[in-house]
Amino acid sequence: METTLQDRLNEALEDEYKARATYQKMIEKFGAVRPFSNILEAEERHVAALVALFRSHGCAIPDDHWPEKVQAPDTLEEACRRGLEAEKENMGMYERLIATTAEPDVRRVLENLQSASRDHHLPAFERCLARRT
Repeated sequence: METTLQDRLNEALEDEYKARATYQKMIEKFGAVRPFSNILEAEERHVAALVALFRSHGCAIPDDHWPEKVQAPDTLEEACRRGLEAEKENMGMYERLIATTAEPDVRRVLENLQSASRDHHLPAFERCLARRT
């Protein structure tokens, strides 16, 4: 099934909204611990990069309803595990979206976001989990 640019941007932004809300909940529960505090700042930049694409391509920006949908787990170890899994899913989503995106500016942003997950967020959560298991 072919997706529109709006569909692809919506999926990416919803995922970044979810990550931002999730990491914010972790900080609310466990304090400004790393890697959540660092990655939350990155998620803010990811949302901003995607919102810029929505605007430049004339797409409607969906509202963020994730803060009321997510909860922090009971332990910091589980929080690290969830972060690790979320980043793996994020990389897969970007792989799929990049493969179906022709617009050069959109591809570049999606590739940058995928790289951030693969090269920075995933290793940070691997270290987080290693320290707690």
